[in-house]
Amino acid sequence: MTNRTPLLRRLIITACAVIAALGAGRYLWSYYMDAPWTRDGRVRADVVTVAADVPGFVTEILVRDNQRVKRGDVVFRIDRARFALALEQANAVVAGRQAALDQANADLVRYQALSDNAVSKQKLEQVQAAQLGAKAAYDQAVADAAVARLNLDRSEVHAPVNGIISNMNIRPGTYVTAGKGIMALVDVDSLHVDGYFEETKLSHIHVGDHATVRLMGDRARISGRVESIAAGIEDRDRGEGATLLANVNPTFSWVRLAQRVPVRIALDHVPPGTALVAGRTATVEIVSPPRAL
Repeated sequence: MTNRTPLLRRLIITACAVIAALGAGRYLWSYYMDAPWTRDGRVRADVVTVAADVPGFVTEILVRDNQRVKRGDVVFRIDRARFALALEQANAVVAGRQAALDQANADLVRYQALSDNAVSKQKLEQVQAAQLGAKAAYDQAVADAAVARLNLDRSEVHAPVNGIISNMNIRPGTYVTAGKGIMALVDVDSLHVDGYFEETKLSHIHVGDHATVRLMGDRARISGRVESIAAGIEDRDRGEGATLLANVNPTFSWVRLAQRVPVRIALDHVPPGTALVAGRTATVEIVSPPRAL
């Protein structure tokens, strides 16, 4: 009996080790193959291209590169002298057209008061046409003045969203053209994380599920939730031929890698001091039901 005790003990230890190894293997297989998490995540944000609506020379720049701005803040100003003169000219035209319209209205009232014996129908129609022409000219002048006033206002470029200025490369005296991008503005209100999950894990992901995000180089965890799942990804095995018919790749590899589908994660709580820089790498884990961080 004494000789059997060490053997039995070794058998029990071996069995326990095998069971533990099987359990650990099963857990690792489930974690890496089925659990909804991925290291392939990116911090993303909408980027607005700041551009001038009117051409001209930059006279004043009120921001610096990588500066945080609020929606409506003045970013830079374009030389306003030409636009101010154009507005004065447009206002003068409006005044002249107003005088002509007043005269045409007075003539129309005077001719309409005359009897049919005193004025011919043709003359009355001519006066009415002159009044309509004066009214159209006045409306055109008012519209031109509004455009001139808008151009003067647009010579001052404002930030369209709350964000951070990036890649600013203008200086006072730079001539800018209308519609050409001058700098990038990262919309901080649109910051989110895109996790690229294998298609085999999509069945475990649902809109509204809680998620945790870890940025590379940071220990703090960011809490979030699944906002949406991409509706489609590119089919690399299918193209379009010269006749617009489907051009399907005839080769098929037996080892098929799972496609990765973008899942958008809205961020609910970001720990203080976390640098949310668009483009940073992140690890995303879907937590359902939610757990405390």
